Amino acid sequence: MNQSFDQRSVDSTNENEPVPYFRPSITEAEIREVVTCLRSGWLTTGPRTRKFQSQFAKAVQASHALALNSCTAALHLAVRALGLKAGQGVLIPSQTFAATAEVVLYEGGVPILVDSLTDTLNIDLADADRKCEFAERGELPVKVSEIVGIMPVHFAGRMINMDHVRQFAKRRSLWVVEDAAHAFPAAFQSEESGKMIRCGEATADATCFSFYANKTITTGEGGMVVTDNAELAERIQQMSLHGLSSNAWRRFEHSAAWDYRIVEQGYKYNMTDIAAAIGLHQLKRAEAMRQERQTIARYYSESLADVEELTLPSEDSSRIDSWHLFAVRLQLESLTIDRNTFCEKLSERGIGFSVHWRPLHKHPLYEGFGWTGTDLPVMDDAWPRLVSLPIFAGMRDEESRRVVDTIKQIISENRVSSSARISLG
Repeated sequence: MNQSFDQRSVDSTNENEPVPYFRPSITEAEIREVVTCLRSGWLTTGPRTRKFQSQFAKAVQASHALALNSCTAALHLAVRALGLKAGQGVLIPSQTFAATAEVVLYEGGVPILVDSLTDTLNIDLADADRKCEFAERGELPVKVSEIVGIMPVHFAGRMINMDHVRQFAKRRSLWVVEDAAHAFPAAFQSEESGKMIRCGEATADATCFSFYANKTITTGEGGMVVTDNAELAERIQQMSLHGLSSNAWRRFEHSAAWDYRIVEQGYKYNMTDIAAAIGLHQLKRAEAMRQERQTIARYYSESLADVEELTLPSEDSSRIDSWHLFAVRLQLESLTIDRNTFCEKLSERGIGFSVHWRPLHKHPLYEGFGWTGTDLPVMDDAWPRLVSLPIFAGMRDEESRRVVDTIKQIISENRVSSSARISLG
């Protein structure tokens, strides 16, 4: 029996206890595996990491999977292995975390910020096309020699249609690296094959996943890059541990060759066996935990459907969503408070929350490059409205009810009156 390590998830009935934004789901199986790993004497990259790689590759139907210490490391090695050079541009949604753009900057590349689709907040390929045209005419806020790649981000765990991304990339002669930090396990229905295609199943040149503490499965810190390109996989593996020749990976095993060669510039990005020990059992429960989050998402959607002051994420039969986030948008025109005050009121009443994210063009670094809201109008409008509600495997029914009841109460107390709406109209 895999009893949860966090007894609050099964024993607590205190309805006054704060509802956290997130609580990791760790079972005795993960704990036993970590203890066994510690007792084995093999703590860094070794047999458990290799097993985790193999099982993850099978889970997403990829030919190669390489475990690393973060999704950031995975994204960095992917763009480097694909040959990104200084001055070259990469199309990136402004609606993403810092890492997606940072890895381009690591290589001296230029992040080209792209707006989002209004419904999903995933990258808008029509705007990406416009940004390519602006680049050709020298009309971007940033100087770029050429645009060579695109990095779609599956916001909140809803996959963008990767058929469309590949078609766009082919027409523009771009490579594709997926930031799938939110998207395991997730899938989209391919128009080309009519089948549900899992994220990482030949959907890009490389697909990068996150196993950070609050992700859909966790290793504490960690990431994975998957690809069907053997040459790309070999180069990523080599760069992940100081650019050492491949025999260095096994140089501490019995009868292994002790010598090694530094083949190229590399990094210290490898995953430990301690982390992989957690990942092996998280992977086994990935779909069950996804279904738990889906149940919570449906409860939120049904319970908040009549709250006109909220725009809720919709469920789409052509997608299998990971439900990493449940991000709502406040209809501020119908409220007497702004998003920040709304969040303060959630916090005062013991409800955890987060905001995903401050778009890149709203950060000083990218403002310094010349990006403004006029370049990205959808995200400029969405940013002050966004709030992410608690959603995680092991969330108790009374916790999700408290979230709903609290939101309804706050909105009821701060709703623009009908007479005021009429006068504004």
